[in-house]
Amino acid sequence: MGIGFTASKKVGGAVIRNRAKRRLREAARQLLPKHGLAGVDYVLVARQSTPDADWAALLDDLKSALLRLAADLQAGATSERRPRAQSHPERETPTESD
Repeated sequence: MGIGFTASKKVGGAVIRNRAKRRLREAARQLLPKHGLAGVDYVLVARQSTPDADWAALLDDLKSALLRLAADLQAGATSERRPRAQSHPERETPTESD
């Protein structure tokens, strides 16, 4: 099981981003051994509310997400993901007719 943490600059300055990642790291340390799945890699993304969120609410949100993911994986839902929309579709170039 691999785990990564990320926080964009939208979360705040470096000190705030590090606090958000520390909180996510501790929440993962507490919850992944019981609710994580072997062979699954996790990426936790900090949001603007992460640094100041109520600790119990943060744990509850992560636990809910882990349980929902486990249920989806058991149902096979993640293999049927919707394709992402292209932000820059390929442009057709006009061709010369001979």
